[in-house]
Amino acid sequence: MTEPPGTTTPQPSSRVSRRGLLGGGVAAAGVAGAYVAGRATAEAAAPDAGGDPRRSTYPFRGRRQAGIVTPAQDRLHFAAFDVVTDSRDDLVALLQAWTTAAEQMTRGEPAGSGAVDGDVNLPPDDTGEALDLPASGLTITFGFGPSLFRDADGKDRFGLADRQPEVLRELPHFPGDVLDPERSGGDLCIQACADDPQVAVHAVRNLARIGFGTVSVRWSQLGFGRTSTTSTSQSTPRNLFGFKDGTANVKAEETAALDEHVWVGSGDDDAAEWLAGGSYLVARRINMNIEIWDRQPLGDQESFIGRTKGTGAPLSGGEEMTEPDFSMPGSNDQPVIPVDSHVRVVHPDMNGGVRMLRRGYNFVDGSNALGGLDAGLFFIAYVRDPDTHFIPVQLMMSKTDALAEYLKFTGSALFAVPPGIGPGEHVGQALFA
Repeated sequence: MTEPPGTTTPQPSSRVSRRGLLGGGVAAAGVAGAYVAGRATAEAAAPDAGGDPRRSTYPFRGRRQAGIVTPAQDRLHFAAFDVVTDSRDDLVALLQAWTTAAEQMTRGEPAGSGAVDGDVNLPPDDTGEALDLPASGLTITFGFGPSLFRDADGKDRFGLADRQPEVLRELPHFPGDVLDPERSGGDLCIQACADDPQVAVHAVRNLARIGFGTVSVRWSQLGFGRTSTTSTSQSTPRNLFGFKDGTANVKAEETAALDEHVWVGSGDDDAAEWLAGGSYLVARRINMNIEIWDRQPLGDQESFIGRTKGTGAPLSGGEEMTEPDFSMPGSNDQPVIPVDSHVRVVHPDMNGGVRMLRRGYNFVDGSNALGGLDAGLFFIAYVRDPDTHFIPVQLMMSKTDALAEYLKFTGSALFAVPPGIGPGEHVGQALFA
C-alpha cells in the first residue's frame, strides 16, 4: 500500500513499559475483542421513525434473533441467569412466557396486560417504568450457557446433555484474567439493547420478574455509548480511552462475511443442529486503567493502539477506513505501526483471517476501593466458533498486545444464541423438541 503524502504520524524513538506503574502488570491480559476487527451485517431494518431512533421498532420474530446484526443501539442491559428448578416443563414454560413478553415489549407494549389495568388486589404484570415511552429500538436476544446442559457436577438436569454443542463450554482462564465468579457464567442470558436506558432496564426487569421461582439473576451489566458500528449508516464511536472503536467491525451489509464468521452453519456440529443459523456470544467485562492511561503521552497512546487518536487513521497513513500497512518502515528500523500495537495483533491477517462481530458497550460503575473509576468496556462478540474465532485471538493478545497493560478482565461468559423465532414458536424451541 502506498502511503498518501504527509500522513505518517511520527513515532516515539523508544517504547517504555508502564507495567511498573500498574503494580507489576496486574492487567496483563488479552482483549481478543476489546477492539478486535470484524466484518458483519445487520439484516433487520427499523421502520420509519421520523428521524427519532426512540420511535424505531425491530421485529422480534424472524430468521435470526434481533440484536445481533441490528444497527447497534446506544444503551445496553445484559443479564445472566441461573435456573433454580430441575423441572424441564417449568423451564420450557418460562421460555414461552419470555417469548410472549419480549415480543410485546419490542413493539413498545407492556410485558403483560399492563401496569395499571389489572386487579387492584394483585401485583400488576408490568412494572410500569416504561409507561408512555416509545419502543426506542428495543431488541431482546436470548442465549443458553454450557451449565444449562450440564451443571458444575456434570448433572443433566433437563435432558439436554446430548444436544450440547462441542464448543459450548466454559472459556479458558486466559493469562492475566482476574475473574469474579459472581460476574461470570450463567445458564441463560438476555441482552436488551435500546436507545433509551429505561426501556432496556424495563425489559430485563420484567423478564426477571416473570422468571421468579424458575430463574434468579446471577449478574447483570449496564452499558452506554456503543463501542462498535454494525451498519454503514452509523458513524464510528469512541471508547473510554478516547479512540475510535470498531472501525473495521463487520457491517450489516456484508452478508457473506456473516455466513463465514458469525452464523453457525448446518453441519458444523451434528449434536447441535438446533443451533444452525444462530451464533455464539462471548461476553467479557474489561476494566480499563483509566487514570494510568490518561497520564501517557499522546504518541505512546497512538503507538499502543496503532491508529491516530483524532481521525482513527492507521499510523501508516490514509483515512479511518484505510487498510493498515504493517510493513511500512518507521524510525529505528521498526515498522511505523509497532508489532505489538493492538490493531496489528488483532488484525485478521495476523489471525488466520478470522473475524468477529463486536457489539460492546462502555460502562462506568462508580469508583473502586482506591478511588479510581470502575469503568471500561463490556465486550460482546458474536462468532461462528469460539474455538477458532475467539480463543486464539485472546491468547495472542495476552502474550503480545501492548494495550494489555491497561486492561483487566473481571468477568467472562459464553452462550449459544439460537436462530430466530418463527410464528407460533418460542425461543429455543428446536433445542427442546
